[in-house]
Amino acid sequence: MNRLRLLLSCAPLLLLSACNETPAPQQEVLPRPVIYTVVEPHAAAETGFTGTIEPRYSTALAFRVLGRITSRPVSVGDLVAKGEVVATVDPAALDLAVQSARADLASAEAQFASASASEERQRALLAANSVSQAIYDTAKQARDSAAAGLEKARAGLRKAEDQRGYAQLRPDFDGVVSAVHAEVGETVAAGQPVLTVARPDIREAVVDVPDTLNGLLTPGTGFEVRLQADPAVTGKGTVREVAPQADPQTRLRRLRITLDDPDPGFRLGATVRVAHRAAATAPAILPASALVEKDGATSVWLVDPQALQVKSLPVNVVQRTGAGFSTGDVPVGSYVVTAGAGELTEGQKVRLEGEGTRN
Repeated sequence: MNRLRLLLSCAPLLLLSACNETPAPQQEVLPRPVIYTVVEPHAAAETGFTGTIEPRYSTALAFRVLGRITSRPVSVGDLVAKGEVVATVDPAALDLAVQSARADLASAEAQFASASASEERQRALLAANSVSQAIYDTAKQARDSAAAGLEKARAGLRKAEDQRGYAQLRPDFDGVVSAVHAEVGETVAAGQPVLTVARPDIREAVVDVPDTLNGLLTPGTGFEVRLQADPAVTGKGTVREVAPQADPQTRLRRLRITLDDPDPGFRLGATVRVAHRAAATAPAILPASALVEKDGATSVWLVDPQALQVKSLPVNVVQRTGAGFSTGDVPVGSYVVTAGAGELTEGQKVRLEGEGTRN
């Protein structure tokens, strides 16, 4: 009982002492020092290759018949017109074939005339009941056979005349002779190339590009073309065709670049220098320490140089290299944290150390 009275008498004193206690002062959080880099636009990078000017359309001309070449009035570099005679073979055998076909046609016409007259007589006799139906049918069959023989003879003559026309070699378009494969006096088989004629109106730059430059191996990629003998002669072109696979020895792929309104100086066979200039807005290349990877997402920390606070920016990594990674999601001029990125929080105060590393 006495202990209870003692506790009740001390309670006001304990409450008074508790009210007189002051809270401990909170410690001020100092800004975290960070190392950063400033993203700047990349200078346009140029990639160049050496190639040659070639025609898009080029045809190897050949005779359709066997024969010995008796004339070839054109040589490499000569301009030829559509339908112009550029080579001939000896037509003696072909002329004989035409004469034989004409003789066969004359014989077939005579047989048809005789069979037709016989069929007319048998028809009249059959009408007068002077011959049997079987005799008339035989005459009619002979006439039909003669008609078929006549048609065959006419086709044979047309074929022989066509063969005679094949003794002359003519191009199907205006062009320039780019190669000669046979000389006068040679005997060539049907289909054996004699001349190559190229169309000079549609020209292309042909270059070999390393298989590793995937960005250039796409139809439609633009190139600047410059004549190696005269750098003042320039032009532009776009990739029309990419070789489906690289050369097994050199690992190079062949590109065919169609020239846009080519200068006359870009003659067939000329050596040119083609260059591809990368855009100035190429993806920024940042050190690997700037990348934050969490839960399958990638981001970087940006620093507001005025408020000195950090903000997380999600990014897509375009490519990873030994020097870091590249991304096109970081605006030019941004301050990106490159050290201690994994220990920052959204809106945290920071202090920029040094002048930073220019990207």
